[in-house]
Amino acid sequence: MSASDEPTPARRRPAGLGRGLSALLGDVEREEPVAAGAKTGPGVQTIPIAAISPHPDQPRRKFDEAALEELAQSISSRGVIQPIIVRPHGRGWQIVAGERRWRAAQRARLHEIPAIVRDFDETETLEVALIENIQRQDLNAIEEAEAYSRLVRDFGHSQEELGKLVHKSRSHVANLLRLLDLPERVRISVANNEISMGHARALVTAPDPEALAEEVIRRGLSVRETEALARDAKPGGGKRQIPMQYKGANADITALERQIGDLLGLKVKIAHGPSGGTVALAYSTLDQLDMICQRLSGEQI
Repeated sequence: MSASDEPTPARRRPAGLGRGLSALLGDVEREEPVAAGAKTGPGVQTIPIAAISPHPDQPRRKFDEAALEELAQSISSRGVIQPIIVRPHGRGWQIVAGERRWRAAQRARLHEIPAIVRDFDETETLEVALIENIQRQDLNAIEEAEAYSRLVRDFGHSQEELGKLVHKSRSHVANLLRLLDLPERVRISVANNEISMGHARALVTAPDPEALAEEVIRRGLSVRETEALARDAKPGGGKRQIPMQYKGANADITALERQIGDLLGLKVKIAHGPSGGTVALAYSTLDQLDMICQRLSGEQI
């Protein structure tokens, strides 16, 4: 980036943003492609791949090589089905969303790629990139947390606003942000999928997260076992008296609620009884309800 590399003052989210990537990509169905290099507009353009550069601060950092190669082979056979999103940048364009498709198109030896061109500022660029990656479940927990942190730090978003933006609960956003308090080695383990977000949450308040993370990985501990390990590692933790009303099944259900909540980013309540029970998912916006329906139906997000 050029002048936009300078620190950006905190500012509020522009009105109208946060409507979801599906609304933005809906333009594809209404617009016909135009010739390469045509005037910037709301439709789809065919742009030279060499004139496009990735955004240095995009949320996604890790790209699975096998999945990238598989996508490249698909693109070689069928072309790029869904346009990427770019913004004007210098003498070319900069990727807002779709870097994985751009990388795969390069591997497939394409010279041009379909793109939707938008004149986004830095806030909008980061938000759209974050929304797309989260909706496609492309970010690991640390990448997602770092993106939230920047939206809070540089652009003045509150946790509640972030939750509405990405259709997650405020508590989900808060729990992710807490992961950034972990030592770097533990964050790397989360990013590499050696431990899950649930494991990491249990380690945040532990006296020695690095040592405990290594033990969790070595022994292959579950999230519930990790929570017990972290609790016992605290001063006096091993001597904690267990309430008389404690039942193992209740603890399992609580752990399951947390795990499903981490997966969906919503508050989950499980009511279990001898003859069955119910699973309740709490949502606060229609976008969150739509996300639940998509997950349950298996519809592509």
